Amino acid sequence: MVEIHEIFQALNELAPVEGKLGDDNVGLLVGSWEDRVERVLVALDITMDVIGEARSMGAELIVSHHPLFFERRDVTDSDPTGARILALARSGMSAICMHTNLDVAPGGVNDALCETLGLEDTETFGPEACGRVGYVPRQSLFDFMAHVKGALNAGGLRYVDAGRPVCRVAVLGGSGGGDMPDALAAGADTYVTADVKHHQFLDAAQMGINLIDAGHFSTENVVVPVLAGLLEERFPELEVRISRTHTQPERFFQDT
Repeated sequence: MVEIHEIFQALNELAPVEGKLGDDNVGLLVGSWEDRVERVLVALDITMDVIGEARSMGAELIVSHHPLFFERRDVTDSDPTGARILALARSGMSAICMHTNLDVAPGGVNDALCETLGLEDTETFGPEACGRVGYVPRQSLFDFMAHVKGALNAGGLRYVDAGRPVCRVAVLGGSGGGDMPDALAAGADTYVTADVKHHQFLDAAQMGINLIDAGHFSTENVVVPVLAGLLEERFPELEVRISRTHTQPERFFQDT
């Protein structure tokens, strides 16, 4: 059997917790360092469905990207987060969460996003070197959006067409609308991110940059296979699964 601290150490080598941004809450959030593990479930988020899935497979540990909680004064079942913490504890399961440290780490979220979208000659951009920018073969925005939607298995895209062909693409998984000026300064003609606000769509049109909001889940879930692959390689004795129940939470209505 593998102990929790060994799994954490392997994950910490990929994305050191010292690299987290601000007061982010990362690392072992539920459980004991000496707990022994035979089965691990990996997911972007720890939801009740994910906890149920882990329980069904007999997992002792869930590894996720998004933290189970940030600041808390109590743990009760009167709110969704408290209910999830209690469900983990009652099931005897641990939780390791690697968040912004995994965003910025080489080989983390944004490198996985680049690889999924086929960007080449990539480099970092932005003051925290979190985003990535690289090249794709020159193409129309609509051809590129079709590729993005398929590669990320996204339910839909929101976008602004600035009237430019796509060649130099910036990406930042998750909430990256505020980093659009940095993407433009890095020479990007197109920016792929998520959680874009209304005024940021307006700004994109005025700034002259194609903007694609591909959804928070879809732009970050690309790192889940990376985490699972790392654990399988380092600990072949573990049974490691990627969550099948956790999918893009929002749905897209189309009037046909």
